[in-house]
Amino acid sequence: MSGAERAGGHAGASSLDPDDWDGLRADAHRMLDDIIDYIADVRERPVWQPIPPEVRARFGETLPRGETPLGEVYQEFSNSIAPYATGNVHPGFMGWVHGGGTAVGMLAEMLAAGLNANCGGRDHIGIEVERQIVRWVRELFGFPQTASGVFVTGSSMANLMALLVARTAALGPQVREGGLSGAPLTAYASAAAHGCVIQAADLAGLGRGALRRIPFDAAHRIDIAALRARIAQDRAAGFAPFLVTGSAGTVDVGAIDDLAALAALCREEKLWFHVDGAYGSLGMLSPQIAPMLAGLSEADSVALDFHKWGQVNYDAGFLIVRDGDQHRATFAAPAAYLRRETRGLAGGSPWPCDYGPDLSRGFRALKTWFTLKTYGADRLGDMIANTCAVARHLEARVLGESKLDMLAPVALNIVCFRYRAPSGDADALNAEIVADLHESGIAAPSSTMIDGALAIRAAIVNHRTRFEDVDRMVDAVLRFGAARVEHFID
Repeated sequence: MSGAERAGGHAGASSLDPDDWDGLRADAHRMLDDIIDYIADVRERPVWQPIPPEVRARFGETLPRGETPLGEVYQEFSNSIAPYATGNVHPGFMGWVHGGGTAVGMLAEMLAAGLNANCGGRDHIGIEVERQIVRWVRELFGFPQTASGVFVTGSSMANLMALLVARTAALGPQVREGGLSGAPLTAYASAAAHGCVIQAADLAGLGRGALRRIPFDAAHRIDIAALRARIAQDRAAGFAPFLVTGSAGTVDVGAIDDLAALAALCREEKLWFHVDGAYGSLGMLSPQIAPMLAGLSEADSVALDFHKWGQVNYDAGFLIVRDGDQHRATFAAPAAYLRRETRGLAGGSPWPCDYGPDLSRGFRALKTWFTLKTYGADRLGDMIANTCAVARHLEARVLGESKLDMLAPVALNIVCFRYRAPSGDADALNAEIVADLHESGIAAPSSTMIDGALAIRAAIVNHRTRFEDVDRMVDAVLRFGAARVEHFID
């Protein structure tokens, strides 16, 4: 049998286009209707359910050599993939700081996939859409027109890139050729900062120890006096301080460092001031929350994720840098195959690949553009404020229950609490309650350690989460906790 016959007999056997476009259209409409129903009817499903062994085993098959009709592949998706997703579309997902996404963003992602644009560079509309998002972020954060921005996978990458820009600013562009030399660089962040801030120092070649983790206060904000003292200590010991990272929404409790005080300290010490604003920085969209972010506009760079509080479908991370020239000097790497012209498709320089390490980049800007255009900044700001209102309702429920204890102040939209164990290992008890919640399908919080105690951590990030959703979770915590305590006593 010839290759053309095996491929269905079509003349253009090397093409992957269908012979029957109408058949493809029918399959596509079915998929679209089903996935819209999946989002619309999300409350009728469990938040999460474990993958059965027989389903997991199906993903151990060998590389398929022959063709399978699209309808059959889609049926396998419906049976073996869709029911076992992370669950962050569901309003009961309150674990990690995952946005819920929107149907609008899903449709935009479909359109972007149809265009299949490589947004690494060249003169096409995908680059212009990304530039518009850069302008909008400048406006939102109060950054100058000279600021540059670029989409990345998420804030882990954005925080690493910001450190590299700060390193180049401290050592000069020669660091890209000769590497690190001279006095060892040191960077500073709160002990409550996200682990990716530490990882950035590791990946950049400074070493994890170069990131000084500064104690935080009772509100989980970095201790400015301790920071100032450590910088002075390091300078006296022959180190070269170069970067301070402030947190706008810490990973454990959502605390916001005193960004204005950090900005002033960095100006005084001539240090690069970066803000890890993975989710909290988009609080600038809310008039109620924006005052808590005073000082953000003075940062040298900010990392953020539109796919968290911005509800853009994954993934849509972003880095904005005040000094666009310094940003470009850190990453631009002219090569013959990236030759820039003044006319044609090779025009439009500088390109996004001049501001980051990726040459091949998807059209992340389109779903962000659709989200901002469709809902508008005001509605998105109201949504963000509402997640905080839901968190305050959860806080009030916890405070009103004698069996529950609050473990940290609620700064934004993260609530850390636990079930009070009358005796025995309270950490183990609460870890079991978290697993019980997951397996019940009612809610999916995470856990963290607060002052040495395991906490049930509920992050209210999904725009779909309402008061009744957190009430269901609290009721389930009380029920599961009581059952486990009774079993322990028996």
